[in-house]
Amino acid sequence: MKVILLEDVKKVGKKGELVNVSEGYGNNFLLPKKLAVEATKSNMNELELKKKADDKRKKEEYEEALALAEKLNEIEVKVAVKTGDNGKVFGSVTTKEIGEALEKQFGIKVDKKKMVLGDSIKMVGTRTVKVKVHPKVTAEMTVKIVEA
Repeated sequence: MKVILLEDVKKVGKKGELVNVSEGYGNNFLLPKKLAVEATKSNMNELELKKKADDKRKKEEYEEALALAEKLNEIEVKVAVKTGDNGKVFGSVTTKEIGEALEKQFGIKVDKKKMVLGDSIKMVGTRTVKVKVHPKVTAEMTVKIVEA
């Protein structure tokens, strides 16, 4: 029996795949639990249309990520912090502070979890921060830490 999976099923396949399963497994488990639908012509066409739409959406997301990465590569974000002697920062500069400064200065919103600092920023100066915009796209923006 050929079925199209609607959910990921362990040891059978991933969502959206066309798989061949035994009659009993398909009729008694997959179909009643709505984990799969029978592979009829209309369901096959629907699956094909969903795949095309999904591919198009992924391509658009990738292109948007490239454009954002290009912007971030050219940006220099200034973060003002309180400092002590010799330009040492009280505490350290976090990705949250960098994200807030980026949104204030340029109107670009980036999730703090997507920024990679490496080691903590505890001195005044200029640093490069990597931003994972997309699984395939990483940008590097310049962050300038200045005294408040």
